[in-house]
Amino acid sequence: MKTNGSTRIYNGDCVKYLTGGEIRDVALTFVDPPFRQGKEYRYFDDTQPEEKYWDWMEEVLRSVCAVTLDGGAVYFMQREKNAEDVLRVIRNSGWSYQNLIVWKKKTSAVPCDIRYAKQYQIIVFATKGERPRLFNKLRIDLAPAPEHKYARPNGVFLTDVWDDIRELTSGYFAGDEAIRELNGDRAHVQQSPVALLLRIVLSSTRPGDTVLDPFAGTGTTVVVASQLGRPSVGIEIDPKNVDLIEKRLNQKRVADRVDKYRQYYRFTPGLNGVWSVNEPEPAHKEAVDA
Repeated sequence: MKTNGSTRIYNGDCVKYLTGGEIRDVALTFVDPPFRQGKEYRYFDDTQPEEKYWDWMEEVLRSVCAVTLDGGAVYFMQREKNAEDVLRVIRNSGWSYQNLIVWKKKTSAVPCDIRYAKQYQIIVFATKGERPRLFNKLRIDLAPAPEHKYARPNGVFLTDVWDDIRELTSGYFAGDEAIRELNGDRAHVQQSPVALLLRIVLSSTRPGDTVLDPFAGTGTTVVVASQLGRPSVGIEIDPKNVDLIEKRLNQKRVADRVDKYRQYYRFTPGLNGVWSVNEPEPAHKEAVDA
């Protein structure tokens, strides 16, 4: 285990650590696993049989549920084609379904000859028990649609369709936030954007609550949690990614800062009690040497 302030990073299999007794009292978990798409991972078989994969997903979610506070939340991100399996394993692993969030992508949809083109991922929000221990109703300063005559003076409440967060694509639109190797290649092509994890953490925790990511990847979850006064636990099987997370936490890149989004949420009731003011000092170095 590696520690960085109130952040703990474990290198290895997530089920091993979730069932080992060290992790407990989790308020929120973000689950963004490999999607079984045949991608090349150094420490995961992304071509395994479908039944084996979903049995494993159910085991992970059951293990997360066991270390979660009553009323705690899980956000499980997956491909839209897997919605039926996602809802099944959520139910079988002890969680209570709350929402199916549609995260609409900003890039062009992938063309398809026999069905509608796909342009979103799903995120299932579920809780341990019928009601969440807390849920912060966020208001966002959403830009008016072309058919709207006026902008809303106090923003709008967040719904289950998130079309205002850009994914980190492989090209130009990835911007400075995408972590790159020294040769310019992406360090991890599935990196989640800071804005996405910021929204999830703000919605389902308060300062002091523990946040968990069992597939930590590049560490976006713990990077966001550390800025918002939430202790966090990241589990990552690839040691190269663990080193990357540690460097990212230490370097405090300007591109990773969440304070630039605060104005967007300024209409949220009680925002000061949800958004910790302990922001990091800006860093000058923007790249993480992976």
